[in-house]
Amino acid sequence: MTDQRKPPLLGRVAGIDFGTRRIGIAVSDARRRIASPYENYTRVGPAQDARRFQRLVAEEQIALFVVGLPVHLDGRESEQSQGARRFGQWLQEVTGVAVAFFDERFTTSQAEEAMREARLTRKGRKKRRDMVAAQMMLQAYLEAQPGWKPQSLDDTG
Repeated sequence: MTDQRKPPLLGRVAGIDFGTRRIGIAVSDARRRIASPYENYTRVGPAQDARRFQRLVAEEQIALFVVGLPVHLDGRESEQSQGARRFGQWLQEVTGVAVAFFDERFTTSQAEEAMREARLTRKGRKKRRDMVAAQMMLQAYLEAQPGWKPQSLDDTG
C-alpha cells in the first residue's frame, strides 16, 4: 500500500514508524539512496511533539515524510493504519512538509531479526527497534522510487 503522490525532488526523506508512545525515525542521505536510523522519539504531547518534528525538518532539511502504514497480510488497512494516517495528516499540518504513506508490513519483525543476528541484548534491541524498523521501511520506499540505484563504492558525490 503506497501513496502515489510525486515526492519533492530536493531534500532528505524521513521515515516514520508510528506508535502511540514511541515513534521510530530514520533519515535518508541527501541523494536519497541510503536510509539510516535517526532516533526513537518518546511522545510527550501535541505541542512538544510538533516542536520536535519542526526541529527535525530544519536540522535535517527534510522535504518529505514517509509514514509506515500497518496493513493486514491481504493488504487491507487496520485500525492502526487509521492512526498512522491521522498522525501523517497532523505531521503535515504542523511542519508544512508533504507526507506519503508506505506499507510497513513485517518491518518490526525484520528489525528484531536483524538485531538478534547482530547479537544485541534484549535491552539493546528494545532501545533500537522502532528506529531500525523506520530505517527498513524508508529504505524499501527509496528503492521503490523510479530511477533509484544503489550507491557504488567509488561514488564520492
